[in-house]
Amino acid sequence: MKLTTRLASTLSAAAMIAASFTGIPAANAGTPAASVAGDTPRAVVTQGEKELWGWQPRWRDIIATNPERLHEVWAYSPSMNRDVPLFVISPRDNSVPRPIVYVLNGGDGGEGNANWVKQTDIVDFYADKDVWVVIPMAGKFSYYTDWVQDSPFLGGKQNWETFMTKELPEPLERALGANGQRAILGMSMSATTTLLYAEHQPGFYDMIGSFSGCAQTSAGAPLEYLRLTLNRGKSTPEMMWGPVGGPTFAYNDALLNAEKLRGQQMYISAGTGTAGPHDLWSTPYTQYGDSLQVGVHVINGGIIEAAVNRCTHDLKAKLDKAGIGADWNLRPVGTHSWGYWQDDLRLSWPVIARSFGWQQ
Repeated sequence: MKLTTRLASTLSAAAMIAASFTGIPAANAGTPAASVAGDTPRAVVTQGEKELWGWQPRWRDIIATNPERLHEVWAYSPSMNRDVPLFVISPRDNSVPRPIVYVLNGGDGGEGNANWVKQTDIVDFYADKDVWVVIPMAGKFSYYTDWVQDSPFLGGKQNWETFMTKELPEPLERALGANGQRAILGMSMSATTTLLYAEHQPGFYDMIGSFSGCAQTSAGAPLEYLRLTLNRGKSTPEMMWGPVGGPTFAYNDALLNAEKLRGQQMYISAGTGTAGPHDLWSTPYTQYGDSLQVGVHVINGGIIEAAVNRCTHDLKAKLDKAGIGADWNLRPVGTHSWGYWQDDLRLSWPVIARSFGWQQ
């Protein structure tokens, strides 16, 4: 694997330390990556810039500000036959193996500007944390799930769950010298995904975060929300999961399968759709007083978050009835926007730390 000299020595040292701990499980460690992957071909992980025809990553300018801690990593997915870019934040202290926090983008997938790296202070927030942070910077309008049909507009095969849960973790965690503990966070589109990953692979994640998402996907208004998101990627729910009402749809409805979240550490949030502190004229999320932008932000974001609020309360009602706990943040205000998800980064951190067995 081609690595920069400094990162190579860091990862080599971490790998040697990890090897010395063979047979000693980390506290609250998730299911070993190899056992989940089975005989699935693994991703090939490399570090450094990769040039793609007609496309230049928009987040390289941020990596350039701190190349000691921020890294461009690529993982070749055998099932999708493509290279997937990863934005990686290294731990404050890599002297011992550390956990990984995987962070999924929303509909943008990291391919434009509406993503964690460009819209929040995620780099600064995790600068003093002893974890690796890995953000896939691709996957727009895919729900990071496995599709039954190829999507020409989205680049062909969409096997994101296979990639994220089977192909990527083992080689990436080995390369980073990680300790086998992992959390995963998602917002909007990918807030559904994190629930599904936890249901499909119980015990794989020590903690999951679901910010402003909709657990239900297979019927009623939530199915139409799903359709609207996929339409933005010139695709349909049927391309993703087959006939509505079929077994693949049922498998990918996190509300129907909520019982499988039992025992999972979770932070789940939603606003009401009412304008709040991150919807003021003076915030960067409303373009500093541009009246048209404020209107779009508040009205569109309010409508979406009001729908999300209903979805989240439906999930809470089902989990409460089943006696399944979670850390809930049901805000009395808030639109579907980045200011609130940046807040969720902070508010979810104690849950992540607790899941790793750390005292806060």
